[in-house]
Amino acid sequence: MLRRSGLFLVALHALLASTAACANVVVVLNSRDASVSLLDQATYKEIGTIPVGKEPHHLMATPDSKSLIVASAVGNELIFLDPKTGQIQNRIKDIVDPYQIGFSPDQKWFVANALRLDHVDIYRYNGKDFSLAKRLPLAKLPSHMVFTSDSTTAFVTQQGSDQISAIDLATQQIKWTMPVGKLPAGIAITPDDRYLLVGIMGSDYVEVIDWKTQKTVKKIKAGDGAHNFRAMGDKRHIFVSNRVSNTINIIDQQTLENVGTINVPGGPDCMELTDDGKTLWATLRWIKKVAVIDVASRKVVKLIPVGRSPHGVYFNNHAPRM
Repeated sequence: MLRRSGLFLVALHALLASTAACANVVVVLNSRDASVSLLDQATYKEIGTIPVGKEPHHLMATPDSKSLIVASAVGNELIFLDPKTGQIQNRIKDIVDPYQIGFSPDQKWFVANALRLDHVDIYRYNGKDFSLAKRLPLAKLPSHMVFTSDSTTAFVTQQGSDQISAIDLATQQIKWTMPVGKLPAGIAITPDDRYLLVGIMGSDYVEVIDWKTQKTVKKIKAGDGAHNFRAMGDKRHIFVSNRVSNTINIIDQQTLENVGTINVPGGPDCMELTDDGKTLWATLRWIKKVAVIDVASRKVVKLIPVGRSPHGVYFNNHAPRM
């Protein structure tokens, strides 16, 4: 037993050392395997796998960027990782079904969408602790979220009822709910806060909504299964992944036009962009891989094996979120 424990410690120290030696670690959530894959951004090789709670889908850094939060939906917990090495720092249990998570821009609110249980939990956040302010029932399958820049409002898509809702964070009440296209998933807000962009996963377009009047103003043709967004960091362009058509489009948020297409196999989903804007990483839900994409040539340059149903992806040297 002692010998096995010693071997385990040696292996653990070796993993920590190899991980720490890598300048930039890519963190990938394998939602079907309840694990995190750690990849070396420079060599594209896997340097470790860490077990976490069941169905880790989404992740985000804390406002101080000292931790990376993995939301374990079925595990009902938040797992805090070191964003530079991927190693576990802490766990917070009894966070009910955190499918998608987000901090308001002013860092006062933390929101967790409970996809399975049809509610949104709104927490007060003081920079360290989370305290539940309100559990707000919504319609079916609350999915993704985005905030206004003044942190007054959170918008949540509801995949099962084909709606989006606006939530007043100060009162924790629903301001309004409006119908959108079939299976709304990812949601983003343009840099000027004027429009919402909603990926219509049950079709092939991005729905553009004037949220102040609750009216759809345009449908931008994308690919089948339009799903999630990642801004290019230039305050103008944004990527949208299309899980069914196996493409990623580039949307101009000023002209509201589709200005480019990248062919990506295997159901592209979540995306992360390097700080120089040159390389896009995308999880491929259907083929247990991550794609590395050269943005300039719009070509996939590498496919990296990971676990089953890879979803969220993050690395520390990322481009701005707008």
